[in-house]
Amino acid sequence: MRCLRVLCVAGALQLVLAGVLANGAWHFTDAATAQVLARGHEESRRIVQRNPKPAPDVRRGEPQPLPRETVEADVSSRAIAITSAFTGTEIVVFGSVLNSRQPSAEAGYYDVIVVLEGVPEPVVARRKSNVAGLWVNTDSFDFESAPSYYAIASTRPIEEIAEEGFLEAHAIGLDYVRLSPAARSAIRTEPAEAKSFKEAVVRRREQDGLYLKADYAVIFIGKSLFRASIALPAHVPVGPLTARVYLFREGEVLSTFQQRVRLEREGLELWIYWFAMRHPALYGLFTVMVAVIAGLLASAAFRRKTAV
Repeated sequence: MRCLRVLCVAGALQLVLAGVLANGAWHFTDAATAQVLARGHEESRRIVQRNPKPAPDVRRGEPQPLPRETVEADVSSRAIAITSAFTGTEIVVFGSVLNSRQPSAEAGYYDVIVVLEGVPEPVVARRKSNVAGLWVNTDSFDFESAPSYYAIASTRPIEEIAEEGFLEAHAIGLDYVRLSPAARSAIRTEPAEAKSFKEAVVRRREQDGLYLKADYAVIFIGKSLFRASIALPAHVPVGPLTARVYLFREGEVLSTFQQRVRLEREGLELWIYWFAMRHPALYGLFTVMVAVIAGLLASAAFRRKTAV
């Protein structure tokens, strides 16, 4: 509009100037007037073409889509000290569903899966057989990496939450724990045998309390808030843990979240570990000396007691 006003004013000035130049007075000839008006019209048309009016928003009356739900979570403690007095602990994973559409905590509108996984470590699985009345190791299978600790908690059984392909791709569930076989073992062993060795490792670590599965352990305490408690045994391997949280609705994953938990040695445990790693020979001599001194003290105390 401002450009059109400027053109109109310029056109009027041109008309006045043309009339003055033609007759020396305020008189306009028809030819000059027509030429100026035509030029002003052409300039106005070009400006309108270069700056068209915005098209009306036809979607203004339509309902806008709802914001997507996302999950944010955290852990009760991001650093856990491992000392000589460590007897195990419990980690609480809690979080919230942003833009939640769940009407109540009991509605079951969302499903949540929490996975707490330790660092990978090599594992050797051995099979015992009865040979001449003695049970001896007759076969073994090497895994290059297996989680040192693995726990999974969910609002209901994971088979009812997600498809098998998704669970396998993201290593969710004890049946899909990532155990990477060593090349030499994978070559000389049949796939069925390798699967049995993997199941044996998972079963053994379940018995030791290092692999856990808890259905209905994730609880919603509001429309968007949830929590889950996961136990760490006293013999949990030291190292970082990764907590993964998955938010589902009707089998579709909506959002994921990840957090780290550090398991660190402190105090005497840290000093002994550092000494053993840095000076293994001296550590071996030191342990032998401690064992000898403890044996001598125990023997002396036993002789004194018998003498009395």
